[in-house]
Amino acid sequence: MANNGLPALGRVKLSDLIPSEGIPSDSYKLSISTLSQSLAQYSAAIIQFSASEGALLRSGLDSARLYFHQRSLYPSADMIHTGDSREWCKTTGYYADPQLWQENYDYRPGLTPIESNNAIECAPGGLSDIFSLLGKAARDILDAISFYLNLRSSPFIEVLDNVPLRNREISSSVLSVCCNARQSFEGAQSHNLTAQEDGQLIMYPDHEHQVDKSLISLVKSDKAGLHVRDFHGRWVLVDGDLGPQEAIVYPGLALYQATAGYVSPALYRTEINNMQCSIYGRCFLAFKLMPKSMTSLSCSEMRAAGHGVDAQFQIPITVDDFMQRSHPIDQIFNRHSIQNFNFPASQDGCMKTSSRRRKNNSRSKPLPPSKRLRLVAQRVLKERVQDIAEKKGIKLRFCNLKDCEKHIHALDSPCSNIRMEIGWPPGVPFVHPHDLPNKAKIGFLEAYEPGSTHDMELNMMESGQGSQH
Repeated sequence: MANNGLPALGRVKLSDLIPSEGIPSDSYKLSISTLSQSLAQYSAAIIQFSASEGALLRSGLDSARLYFHQRSLYPSADMIHTGDSREWCKTTGYYADPQLWQENYDYRPGLTPIESNNAIECAPGGLSDIFSLLGKAARDILDAISFYLNLRSSPFIEVLDNVPLRNREISSSVLSVCCNARQSFEGAQSHNLTAQEDGQLIMYPDHEHQVDKSLISLVKSDKAGLHVRDFHGRWVLVDGDLGPQEAIVYPGLALYQATAGYVSPALYRTEINNMQCSIYGRCFLAFKLMPKSMTSLSCSEMRAAGHGVDAQFQIPITVDDFMQRSHPIDQIFNRHSIQNFNFPASQDGCMKTSSRRRKNNSRSKPLPPSKRLRLVAQRVLKERVQDIAEKKGIKLRFCNLKDCEKHIHALDSPCSNIRMEIGWPPGVPFVHPHDLPNKAKIGFLEAYEPGSTHDMELNMMESGQGSQH
């Protein structure tokens, strides 16, 4: 992926990510491939909205500038805080974080913001419509990622808010209207914001590295300044050339936990070097799709899809506990693990195969396609099927090839329950892949690693034609 990845952030039309009944369209599959590769390489992607949706986002930014411009020069003490983790699903209204040089207005359906004088606060305009737009977009993006991971449809529906909210429910997800480095935000000027990069003076807040605890985050800004760390550890400006109808999307820690580490969260920071000359600073809209507090994050969907789950993700964790825990960034981003959203072009869904293939490809003499097919099938059995069996407490006992050709057509057979439990491909005898004919090996691999046998089939056809000549 790193060698043949996208030259820049992937751009995807939101309309192409909306699923429909039946067989997925070519545009849907292409958009999901672009989205997933961009998230793998850059931990972010660009989402393109329709013209009317883009106009709504731009009007929201205009309203944000006016809102912060009319506020007092510096917020009162009761409106300053740095994000208490215990209040993660209760923030609403205006507050300021001097350490980040940032002011926020949080819109959370189900809560009415109250100012310190017990008066209802006047909010920026259009928040309800923007919340609805970005919330729907975030759910469509989450479903697109699920499709790429070979999960069932809407696998995270149990941990998301009801649509619409029920009576007296409070939204876990939040829309934040934010402003960085407003010129009149004088109290933040005492903080150290400078850093040296490539001989130029760049300004960042004290806590320059941030990770959202969301499932999915969507950001629309009026000025460039959002940097995200890519697959190689380099900082990339992701909103430098955003169009009027475009926004940035990136995954958060909750999705990292729910996918057993397959989807890495975005590590980001904000540059405010060119904003001090502006009286408005840098305004942006940030929507965070959050899990409900009364649910748990587990990797059951990943296991059901046949993905390996590391020990640290085996035990479900309550969302409220997860949000209040500290998550050391170095431990997440320095994990030398195969489990990240860094898929090769074949879309097999796991880095295990790509790393092993690179080792196999380093041999001076390539293996014959038939032998390579057998070795890959054996490896998949060892890594995928055995892992599923162990987690379900199943002891694999393979059948004889001739006997099992009858078993697969019988309603009741010695291996029927085992085949069903581990998702053994229909029509393939339940024997060790070493004993399977090549055609059955292909069916076996397609079930556990879709797309992995395409090149092998071509090679086998070419080698067969060469032998005939």
